[in-house]
Amino acid sequence: MNEQDVVRALAALAQQSRLQIFRQLVVAGPGGMTPTRLSEALGISATALSFHLKELTNANLITQERDGRNLIYRAAFATMNELLGFLTANCCEGQACEVAEDTVVCTTC
Repeated sequence: MNEQDVVRALAALAQQSRLQIFRQLVVAGPGGMTPTRLSEALGISATALSFHLKELTNANLITQERDGRNLIYRAAFATMNELLGFLTANCCEGQACEVAEDTVVCTTC
């Protein structure tokens, strides 16, 4: 992942509705969600949801798949992991970090 991709992804997530949508899709896991379910779960209108889904798709943070008459949106976990990897690549001056209770802890700090 290059810096331009990182900036695009972070810019997409720097909006409250898009962050909520992305987090909801992460929670949904590989099964994903339809726009109707997302709209109901988050209380976002269909037109606003469509705009935000387009922005997240353009940032490669989510994927879209047609299943018959439905669209299924899923979090792009590989992109999410690449983004996290980029952000933490030089953590703790290159020393190993450990994960403790949902927190990255530098073992040398």
